[in-house]
Amino acid sequence: MTVSAGREGGCQCTAIRYRLLRAPLALYACHCLACQKQSASAFGMSMWMECDGIAFEGDPPREYHTRGDSGRAKICAFCGRCGTRLYHESTGSGILSVKAGSLDDTSDLVPTAHIWTTRAQPWTRALIDSGLCFRTEPEDEGVLPELWRRATSAERAR
Repeated sequence: MTVSAGREGGCQCTAIRYRLLRAPLALYACHCLACQKQSASAFGMSMWMECDGIAFEGDPPREYHTRGDSGRAKICAFCGRCGTRLYHESTGSGILSVKAGSLDDTSDLVPTAHIWTTRAQPWTRALIDSGLCFRTEPEDEGVLPELWRRATSAERAR
């Protein structure tokens, strides 16, 4: 589950690549309708990175502006060639919500929480019931990074 500096990822066609300069702040599964739509699945995996904690190279991503289920404005970045969603950013937050599935190796990713479970598909209930879940977003945004710190600290202690 430890995601550390040096991990790499990018879009499907490799026109955009990135490298993590630091460890992420959080890793969680989001069941909001926007994540379901953009992932073409039941949820999306989001990995919070400080804007200066990730380095991009290659083509500049294309962007579109929208609002999330919370109503907050966000910028969504994707590859203009293959359409792979790479990240979104709530306007002015300084945090990129990188689509964790765009990492080259996702085999060890385990989300520490599930959010927007009120929008979850019924067949995901067993998965959701096994972890810490929030019906919408946590009221305190510090909860997700704290859960990540605890989980990665516990893993390092083993």
